[in-house]
Amino acid sequence: MEVIFGLLLVAAYLLGSVSSAIIVCRIMGLGDPREAGSGNPGATNVLRIGGEKGKRAAGITLAGDMLKGVVPVLLAHALGFEPLWVILVGVAAFLGHLYPVFFQFKGGKGVATFIGVMLAVHFWAGLLVAATWLFIAKGLKISSLSALIASLLAPVYLYFLTGELSWVWLTLAMTLLLFWRHRSNIGRLVRGEETFKRSP
Repeated sequence: MEVIFGLLLVAAYLLGSVSSAIIVCRIMGLGDPREAGSGNPGATNVLRIGGEKGKRAAGITLAGDMLKGVVPVLLAHALGFEPLWVILVGVAAFLGHLYPVFFQFKGGKGVATFIGVMLAVHFWAGLLVAATWLFIAKGLKISSLSALIASLLAPVYLYFLTGELSWVWLTLAMTLLLFWRHRSNIGRLVRGEETFKRSP
């Protein structure tokens, strides 16, 4: 079982390393998202640079990034791994997105993959995270702020819905990484300069 877990861990990281934004933009003729807009290979930047194709391209990117978190974690559940191992598979996929081996370890900010991991780890907690993101994004029109608040609440949701501390602590670790990846956005938020269009 340990060997299977090790293989799944590596597979999750490699799947996370596949950049949905770069692939979608190449297929749809939108150029490299790392060289336009905010330079972040994520759905929001794809929306920003995509023009008439932006909404469709961003939707596909968002779905692809979420699936990178969903698929390996669901597989871990299906194989009957203990909760700690399940969340570690999710962490591997999340790290793959942030630091992809296929793209010189320069990846996205991890919001969609994080939500995908949460949905697969515990559906109702993940649904609350996704709903929090959507509610704040719709209300305040600031993508980065909605992501930060949703990720900060994710460990809280898991604690009250599951009580599984390994999930809580490792989700908190992912949240801290997500905050680190959004440090430039946080700086703009503090200065009152962040908008939906500017937030990757």
